Amino acid sequence: MIPFLDLKNINKQYREELINACTRVIDSGWYIGGTELEQFERNFATYCGTQYAIGVANGLDALILTLRAWKELGKLQEGDEVIVPSNTYIASILAISANQLKPILVEPNPDTFNLDPTKIEAVITDRTKVILPVHLYGQLAAMPEIMAIAEKHNLLVLEDSAQSHGAEINGKKAGNWGDASGFSFYPGKNLGALGDAGAITTNDKDLANMLKALRNYGSHEKYKNLVQGVNSRLDEIQAAMLDIKLKYLDQETEHRRKIANIYSLGINNPFIQLPRIDGNVIENQQHVWHLFVIQTSHREALQKYLTENGIQTLIHYPIPPHKQQAYQDWNDLSFPISEQIHTTVLSLPISPVLKLEDAQYIVKICNEFSP
Repeated sequence: MIPFLDLKNINKQYREELINACTRVIDSGWYIGGTELEQFERNFATYCGTQYAIGVANGLDALILTLRAWKELGKLQEGDEVIVPSNTYIASILAISANQLKPILVEPNPDTFNLDPTKIEAVITDRTKVILPVHLYGQLAAMPEIMAIAEKHNLLVLEDSAQSHGAEINGKKAGNWGDASGFSFYPGKNLGALGDAGAITTNDKDLANMLKALRNYGSHEKYKNLVQGVNSRLDEIQAAMLDIKLKYLDQETEHRRKIANIYSLGINNPFIQLPRIDGNVIENQQHVWHLFVIQTSHREALQKYLTENGIQTLIHYPIPPHKQQAYQDWNDLSFPISEQIHTTVLSLPISPVLKLEDAQYIVKICNEFSP
């Protein structure tokens, strides 16, 4: 069976370095808020092109705490509206709800799966304060257009960069477009820890300082609590391992692009729709291909067929947020583009350790599929 994602082999490449990093932390006797975290934050900020990176416990906290920090800084208040794509993973929306803010769902561009900037201004009201674009599957949202809208209407922009480490437009990376950005380092991400981890990037010094306090019980100085914070810290061992893996991120991304190119140029089946970039199926050096997501109206049959031929696939994601029980007040809402996406998408294997010959085999099997 060709696995969808082989984390064991991904991390095996750097096993000795990872063990050395862990040993260094163990022997240091300092496990929270030390030099390993400082070094990773510095290196990740440099990688993204930002002035600051603030490590936190996970990607969801990265989004929650950023919105919370803006509330503490007086830029947001309860009931304010946050524009967010309707087809995102639910975490993007949970972060809004956790801050007693109001999510305003907007349909995506069906070609890119990302927030459609042509639909944003129609939903802006006096209560709109934030746009939260999600760089889904590894491709940046239309950030030049979104930033222009935000500037026009004096809105904050919080990027959800959980799937887009290193993705860029015109040389400007994910995490450096908006006022802030939340990253996840969940093990399966392009830059994955060996446990839960996350970070926020920003160029705003006041925001960075507030976030550093919020993640640590609201404390800027030990035993002095300026705000009511939480415990959401990126520990030393995860920071040390992430710093090792960050060195290899671009190299791994290049391999993902090779796989994506094999799929894009090789799969030619009328029952399978390939992911599109700017309306065309092309190799695009700005996309980091966290996922390679095809669409088909015969998903169950195709997934079963691929499994029978030794190919593991996953569905990202089977149920849109507005159809989840967690948001049952929205269950009667209609977002037809999102609903179609969630019933037709299927993710093919893609990773930095997937063999090119396995990708060619997947192309062959996909092309032989007939419902």
